[in-house]
Amino acid sequence: MDQEYERRLLRQINHQNLHTERRMTKVSRTAAVKSGDRFIPTRAGSNWSINFHYANENCHSPAQNHKAKDAGSDSSKDAVAYAALLRNELLGAGIETVAEPHADDRRHEVLAPDSCSLFRYAVHTKRVPCDGGNEVSPFSLSPLSNKSHKLLRSPRKPARKISKIPFKVLDAPELQDDFYLNLVDWSAGNLLSVGLGACVYLWSACTSQVTRLCDLSVDGDSVTSVCWNERGSLVAVGTHKGYVQIWDAAGGRKLTCLEGHSARVGALAWNGEQLSSGSRDRVILQRDVRTPPATERRLQGHRQEVCGLKWSPDHQHLASGGNDNKLLVWNSSSLVPVQQYSDHLAAVKAIAWSPHQHGLLASGGGTADRCLRFWNTLTGQALQSTDTGSQVCNLAWSKHANELVSTHGYSQNQILVWKYPSLTQVAKLTGHSYRVLYLAVSPDGEAIVTGAGDETLRFWNLFSKTRCTKESKSVLNLFTRIR
Repeated sequence: MDQEYERRLLRQINHQNLHTERRMTKVSRTAAVKSGDRFIPTRAGSNWSINFHYANENCHSPAQNHKAKDAGSDSSKDAVAYAALLRNELLGAGIETVAEPHADDRRHEVLAPDSCSLFRYAVHTKRVPCDGGNEVSPFSLSPLSNKSHKLLRSPRKPARKISKIPFKVLDAPELQDDFYLNLVDWSAGNLLSVGLGACVYLWSACTSQVTRLCDLSVDGDSVTSVCWNERGSLVAVGTHKGYVQIWDAAGGRKLTCLEGHSARVGALAWNGEQLSSGSRDRVILQRDVRTPPATERRLQGHRQEVCGLKWSPDHQHLASGGNDNKLLVWNSSSLVPVQQYSDHLAAVKAIAWSPHQHGLLASGGGTADRCLRFWNTLTGQALQSTDTGSQVCNLAWSKHANELVSTHGYSQNQILVWKYPSLTQVAKLTGHSYRVLYLAVSPDGEAIVTGAGDETLRFWNLFSKTRCTKESKSVLNLFTRIR
């Protein structure tokens, strides 16, 4: 055979063999990728603490996560404990106790005391306890470690329970459905005063006895506001004709009748022996009940009816709300307001000073506003606000916790408990069929009473001194529940 021909033939055969070999190598590589029998994961860059946290956090829907802001629920505490248990058993975190989650946190984290690698080479030996010999019994059938046993035995704070139904309901015939009136107040002596039509009735929370204090029908007048003094011995009664009567509750006699207003008196507020009264005539009168009626201070700042009055806990400032959508703050000596807030878009009746933070004032607007607003009266700055979704009729702070309760009218007629400063809703109570226009807090600060145009008074257990689930020691719990 010709050598040149043989050389060309070998070159062609070699070229075909090389092409076939490359194609087979490519196919084998593809097959190995698609149908390999082994997979070795790379865990060097994994952060197991974050992964476990995300798995615990994302197990609920966004709506459930929003509702889970309240840290007092059993489900949130169980989730934290379960996450700690998993970290103990899978990661060897060594967590023995779970701290109580805070309500202001958006998620609950369990921090391990030390971090350790998930995979490591070690000689399999019996686990030696590090707590002085309090190891799990060798005869125990539990697969959990010593740390997990301690975690499960650690004491847990009982969850807070707020009853959704009132523990007592009283009939209140002729309780007016008027947003601008204040007809319910609770004294330091545990007496509830209620203005019904032309009469004022006293209900004893200790004995459930009802007595009629006064009847204004003989004068052709009606009750528009009631307010106890701080000691609970005197009750002030505002009338439709503009009078303010001072009554001795124990003796059942009228001590004096103050004049000065030309229209109904819808708001009253005591400051020691001084009494402030707000009227539809747009004037606030401040008088000392121990001196002649001629000695009075006239505070003029509102352009429409005054419907809310509250003195600060330090007795230095008076907050007033009016139908002109204004919130004014007065001191004890000036005749003009020292501060004026105009952010509300409706009448301001709901006013409450915080007993926990000096100078903190809360206010609520009417139907066109529906907002709950907080003010720093020391600096004159607006702090926070939230839209409640309905008319704000009343506000009251808890004496034992940094929480407050609000009652509402159009259109939901509900009672809301808020945690401050997160403004998280702790509870929502319903039961009244009309606007919840009246609110008063018991002297021990544990219960509230609400009144509405449905002519009922409803008593609710909201706040607790000890935050426990055992039976409250308040005298109000001695009564049977009436539905």
